[in-house]
Amino acid sequence: MDPLATMEQLVAELNKYNYHYYTLDKPLISDKEYDSLYDQLVKLEKETGVILPDSPTQRVGGELLKGFEPHRHLAPLWSLDKAQNVEQLQSWNNRVLKLVSDYNSKNPDHPLPHPSYAVELKFDGLTLNLTYTDGKLVQAATRGNGVVGEGILAQVKTIKSVPLTIPYKDGTIEVQGEGIMNLSVLAAYNEKAAEPLKNARNAAAGALRNLNPKITAERKLSAYFYNVGYSDGIKFNNHREMMEFLRENHFKVNPFISYFDQFEGVIDELKKIEERRSELDYLIDGAVVKIVDMRTRDVLGYTDKFPRWAVAFKFEAEETTTILESVTWEVGRTGKITPVARVTPVELAGVTVQNCTLNNIGDIERKNLKYALGTSVFIRRSNEVIPEILGKVTDENDGEEIIYPKHCPACGSELEQRGAHLFCNNRLGCKPQIIGRITHFASRDAMDIETFSVMTAEQLYDELNVREPADLYTLQFEDLIKLERFGEKKATNLLEAIEKSKHRDLASFLFALGIPNTGKSTTKVLADHFRSLDKIMSASAEELMELPDIGGIVADSIVSFFNDPVMQAGIQKMLSLGVEPKAPDKPQVVREDSFFSGKTVVLTGTLHQMSREEAAEKLEALGAKVTGSVSKKTDLVIAGEKAGSKLAKAQALGIQVIDDEDEFIRLLES
Repeated sequence: MDPLATMEQLVAELNKYNYHYYTLDKPLISDKEYDSLYDQLVKLEKETGVILPDSPTQRVGGELLKGFEPHRHLAPLWSLDKAQNVEQLQSWNNRVLKLVSDYNSKNPDHPLPHPSYAVELKFDGLTLNLTYTDGKLVQAATRGNGVVGEGILAQVKTIKSVPLTIPYKDGTIEVQGEGIMNLSVLAAYNEKAAEPLKNARNAAAGALRNLNPKITAERKLSAYFYNVGYSDGIKFNNHREMMEFLRENHFKVNPFISYFDQFEGVIDELKKIEERRSELDYLIDGAVVKIVDMRTRDVLGYTDKFPRWAVAFKFEAEETTTILESVTWEVGRTGKITPVARVTPVELAGVTVQNCTLNNIGDIERKNLKYALGTSVFIRRSNEVIPEILGKVTDENDGEEIIYPKHCPACGSELEQRGAHLFCNNRLGCKPQIIGRITHFASRDAMDIETFSVMTAEQLYDELNVREPADLYTLQFEDLIKLERFGEKKATNLLEAIEKSKHRDLASFLFALGIPNTGKSTTKVLADHFRSLDKIMSASAEELMELPDIGGIVADSIVSFFNDPVMQAGIQKMLSLGVEPKAPDKPQVVREDSFFSGKTVVLTGTLHQMSREEAAEKLEALGAKVTGSVSKKTDLVIAGEKAGSKLAKAQALGIQVIDDEDEFIRLLES
């Protein structure tokens, strides 16, 4: 075949695979197969010296640019008026209703329809304006002042969800969207980056306004599109038609778009979006409400600054800046020392924030926070967890130094650095470690000792000399009743809960022990496979590594844990006091003819129609093995919303992925 014809065929094929992978999130082939085709194309381009205009090789970033050229938009890019609360949103709608009513009273023969509404997410990235002529991407620009922006075509070409060519070839159109960096991509980037990025918004904006397109390509940006701002050959009757046009022309349109005939539905939808905001894999700072009918939009028109037919509803900020005042060091149950930052109190996501996590000393170094005391820092809060410091606002080392401790702040023992973490090795004499282990042992997913809390653990440590989980089973009513805040009822309830815990299942008991590098899924694999505590305690690393969820590091952790004489003594003490971890029930007869039978499956991300636990039960009933980590032994990954590193690893290994929840449920039910 003629080399040029082969190249045209490869370009068409690769662009189809890119569209399914990056825009539809439904890959058709493995990464390995894609790379093979891509390499063929690169080889032919080198041999012929020809690069086709829509070749995917143009997405890697070209030479360093000298500067940005101004670009005048064919139609203005408008800002949006903002509503900070429901009252302001209602006022906007009242103005819309009044303008429509006034128009209809003057034009009874051609009245406007009663307003209906579209609700979309308001992305927190960088606005993009793409120009296509006869189906080819010829320019891309920032918003700028709304009339003139900066040309960033070379940078935007690196975004693989941006089509280089589209089926619509009848003249020129301008399409608007938002360039973003997914939070999972940011996290993966920062794990390896010498200079981590401070947040997803700045990462996307900085990449797109960087004169080196290769840097843009490294950040693996994405983009969603939501508007056709200019067209010299096509008109739309309503917003639905416009969105369908964008989808048909291979633009990535966000699935979270809803339509409502009544304004009450809009308000309910905004509440739902704010509730699920933390589940998204990208930043949003609100939602946009638009009138659906295009003729109504034309009639309502614009003020000097804003369209009257749309409004942005702003959510509480999830990111802000404040002053880093001090750092303290806390000791966890494993002996790990965690830095906790005290910041100047600031309102964030509806709460007053005073403390933030810094993770470890490696994190402090990577985020350029070593000399940050007394300076401004970015902080982020999401998903109801303790806020995280993302980095310094400035890059200068202009603050006081954070001094790393050399001795345990609780017991005074000399600390050891392992990787990015500091550890106190005095596990048997360090109070916070002991209290942490006892509290973990009693927690719901472990031995499930009801009414037990960290305050209970501290009181038992201080007043009854409880030093290990086994000591809980020696407690007597006469001892407890003497304690402050312990009446007869509380003492009785606690002893009954401790007695009940003696018969917890084996997987929960193993999890309660706190074996390093193991979680609930691993302990369940151990319990289901060995069905005996003795067999688990005597298993070799080689035997453990045969299991689907266990690699070398985890296997060594398990073997070392059960070889420790102190741990052995603690377990024997519990067994002698009546603790009898229940082996799993004998496996029920499972179907062997289902799609999932015999497969090793990993669940990741958020499922909306069932919990991950429910999904795991259904999979196991259909003959699947459900594990917690992706490896070469994995056959299938079920990826829900906000799937992160596990999904990325599965794609890198060429493992089959199901990322459509409806398809997953169909397979379960079939």
